[in-house]
Amino acid sequence: MAADLSRRTRAAEPAGPRLRRASAAARPVAVVLALVLALTGCGGPPAADQSPPVPSATAAVPSGADATTSGIDALFLAMMVAHTEQTLEIVALGLDRATDPRIRTLIAAVRATETDELATMRGWLRDAGPSAAAAAARHDHSGHSDAAAGLVRLRAAAPADADRVLLDVLSRHQRTAADLARAQVAAGTSERVRDFARRIDRSRTAEIDLMAGLG
Repeated sequence: MAADLSRRTRAAEPAGPRLRRASAAARPVAVVLALVLALTGCGGPPAADQSPPVPSATAAVPSGADATTSGIDALFLAMMVAHTEQTLEIVALGLDRATDPRIRTLIAAVRATETDELATMRGWLRDAGPSAAAAAARHDHSGHSDAAAGLVRLRAAAPADADRVLLDVLSRHQRTAADLARAQVAAGTSERVRDFARRIDRSRTAEIDLMAGLG
């Protein structure tokens, strides 16, 4: 009887309050992205047989994907731009220090992949307009990044340890990228950017798996 009365009460309730409650329930998803971005963010060539090509997040974004970029999408892109720039710093130093040819092949592929992705993300930020790009640019990435400490470790590593340290530094850095990408998939609004984030997640996860096999 009580359950039947409750159902009738919900059915009679105006749509406005129900929609407002649904909207309120969805807000934590956006908060999740903002928190993950703040806590975890800073915000190519064929591989050898031992290291399959690294998947690129820039490949084949669906032609009908939504191109609208919201503030949360722009923040993700800005943080991934900063993260990718740091990845390229790590890779450049790694190519100077690494001696294992399998590792050198892998990080050369990472450099090619992320150079392409960086151009794509910068283009999307420009397309988002000056207000979205400026709001994203105001976010300070310096307090969240692991790249600076990783670069210090890699520079200080003895020659015999350089390969091992590089794999550890780059794996940790790419795990952060995968976490950021998963948060964007959960809370982003642009399907184009969410699809890009899915591809980043797959790409970085594949890289981490490859590096685990090289350690």
